[in-house]
Amino acid sequence: MMDPNKPTIPLWRQLQAVAAVLQSVRAGVSGTAALDGVPAELRPGVQALVFQVLRSLGRAQALRQLLAARVPPPAADALLCTALALAWREQDAPYQGFTLVNQAVEAAKKDAATRPQASFLNACLRRFLRERDALVARTDDNPVARWNHPLWWIARLQQERPADWPAILAANNRHAPMTLRVNVRRATAAHYLQRLQDAGMTAVAAGRCGVTLAQPRPVPELPGFADGLVSVQDSAAQLAAPLLLTGLAAPGPLHVLDACAAPGGKTAHLLELADCAVTALDIDPLRCQRIDQTLRRLGLQARVLVADAAEVSAWWDGQLFDAVLLDAPCSASGIVRRHPDIRWLRRESDIAQLALIQARLLKALWPLVKPGGRLLYCSCSVFRAEGADQMQTFLKHNTDAILLPSPGHLMPSSEGNGGAVPDNQAGDHDGFYYALLEKRAT
Repeated sequence: MMDPNKPTIPLWRQLQAVAAVLQSVRAGVSGTAALDGVPAELRPGVQALVFQVLRSLGRAQALRQLLAARVPPPAADALLCTALALAWREQDAPYQGFTLVNQAVEAAKKDAATRPQASFLNACLRRFLRERDALVARTDDNPVARWNHPLWWIARLQQERPADWPAILAANNRHAPMTLRVNVRRATAAHYLQRLQDAGMTAVAAGRCGVTLAQPRPVPELPGFADGLVSVQDSAAQLAAPLLLTGLAAPGPLHVLDACAAPGGKTAHLLELADCAVTALDIDPLRCQRIDQTLRRLGLQARVLVADAAEVSAWWDGQLFDAVLLDAPCSASGIVRRHPDIRWLRRESDIAQLALIQARLLKALWPLVKPGGRLLYCSCSVFRAEGADQMQTFLKHNTDAILLPSPGHLMPSSEGNGGAVPDNQAGDHDGFYYALLEKRAT
């Protein structure tokens, strides 16, 4: 338990900010954008609490249904669910239950939007403390409370992964590790592990050029980060560049397209691994600025364009590519342990709409690949419509495409899952789908 006397910022202020972020997420705002609006002095503590709330929101909402005959106004409901999400499991609560209740009621009293409901919140939360075990037990049969995912998400995984869905959902609710990609133009993973050890940080190797920290650290504290020695990138995402490039030969530098490139991690990895001329596209000008920032920090260069990759005539110069990386827009359902807001933002109808965008991009970009060249399709999704089903349809309509050995679906997991998801690589990684295609030479 945290000592409530230690923080210099009153807990009620943090709870107000957490509830405001939750209310924004419920209104369709991403958690990242909502947190950007939190005052800088509050943001670190608020982010940690927000993530815990979002990982327990299903349980909190089920408890609120037992405590309140009607859903309270949005601001009061966000504050009530915040307190319930933080307090429902005593061993995981960041503060003593009575402290959370007192401070939540104080937060309600100090905000005009929630002041009229302060007594109501107080009554609900006091009852919760008195009857916690019984109330929690009554919600155990509620799948949204049990798994803290929307019902449609749970049902979809049960259908697509009948043996593995509990392990996938459980992995989603755990904390993701902090994994780094070593810039192999500058160092090896072994060299960087020694740098970390010298700095008093414990880490282990992860894949070909990655290391995973035993404990996350602020990015500015990472040895050599500012100088371009390492980047933060999940181990599953680190598979993209080597999959696309390994064994691919050309007379000169490879001509490569990164079609949906922001924020630039995979673009940079391509440039770190091979001598290639990379064109990096993204439809969002602000996100293209992040690509430029990433490349500058690493001392790398690419042609960065603001463009819709599917509108080929607007940006393509007519030169075919040796390799195309299509990290397609998707539901991001594979990275919810890092972004727990995603599960509450997505709607089931989003999956079909995103699959149409992915199919449009594949159709537009495949003609840009040289005969004998490659296209790597990937998405950070766990759903078949954005992975295996998408690829099956593409191959059916493109007989000049050969599916090379590929990882396929990688589900979110950790080394502690007992190997419950059999097609996973070893290690602790996000959910991804990979399909490597080669164009038949004519």
